[in-house]
Amino acid sequence: MIDFFKQHKIKFAAVVIVTTLLLYQIQIVVGWGFWAHQRINRMAVFTLPTPLLDLYKSNIEFISDHAVDPDKRRYVDSTESPHHFIDIDHYGKYPYTNLPHYWKDAIAKYSKDTLNKYGVVPWYVLLMMDKLTEAFKEKDKYLILHYSADLGHYIADAHVPLHCSSNYNGQLTHQEGIHAFWESRIPELFGDKYNFSVGKAQYLKSPSSRIWEVVLESATEVDSVLNIEKQLSKQFPDNKKYVFSTHNNKKIKNYSEQYAKAYSYRLNGMIERRLRESIIDVGSFWYTAWINAGQPDLSQLKDDMPAASNQKELMPMDKKRSEGKITGRSEDEEPQY
Repeated sequence: MIDFFKQHKIKFAAVVIVTTLLLYQIQIVVGWGFWAHQRINRMAVFTLPTPLLDLYKSNIEFISDHAVDPDKRRYVDSTESPHHFIDIDHYGKYPYTNLPHYWKDAIAKYSKDTLNKYGVVPWYVLLMMDKLTEAFKEKDKYLILHYSADLGHYIADAHVPLHCSSNYNGQLTHQEGIHAFWESRIPELFGDKYNFSVGKAQYLKSPSSRIWEVVLESATEVDSVLNIEKQLSKQFPDNKKYVFSTHNNKKIKNYSEQYAKAYSYRLNGMIERRLRESIIDVGSFWYTAWINAGQPDLSQLKDDMPAASNQKELMPMDKKRSEGKITGRSEDEEPQY
């Protein structure tokens, strides 16, 4: 889990800069990243107080565009996948008191291999926050923006119920495809009507307590996510439940807008609520990192963006992403028939 951060920051620059260049050259079919993640990071900017607001707003396109970088890493790095989820039901029943919240204690009890197998998103959020705090202390503008974008992604993932369940794609209940349906298809269809006015970021006395609260909240929603869809499916014949479209000469099967609307209605605002909570939490984690760094003067940041000398490192990642082959869990890949 930690090895990724041992790389020199110039390698981060290669990923970030080339990702920006290639983003507009390839057509992507994974929807959650390019809608919800970018929207969450963008709207989180407006929860911040001055002077953070000034910095983040002037770099809002960077913060938004690079909200999807962690998902891109999944196409080339098999160690990236565990950073996005936790199968918390592996550790017993709610509230999962068998699982220590402190990383060292959890390793001592279950081993690092076991923790990575079942996901490490709450611990990874805290690691990323530590990295952001250090970037603020160093007044390194690039790393502040880089870690802010990444941190927003992982926090948002923790708010998705199916990122906190071993039945992450309905594969255990014959509901394959529900993962992307919940977090991608429905927000894309109806998200522009959501209310994203969430108030102002708050200082978090215990970021660890907050991210574990988020995970537990997500875990309690899993049964509703699955059971409501299971019951609704009985009321829709396949020709009403699904639609087909063509992408890159391939026929793609997706849930119909009619079915998505019915499911969203029965969820009673769950997806909008989790998106809103993601936004305020992302802003609060950013704000807390700045406070914990001693509230450095953001008008005196080092603004020497590293050169992308290792741009070719990203090329295989974008190629594999365009081919739709995730390394690790593949629940976010759009089904193709």
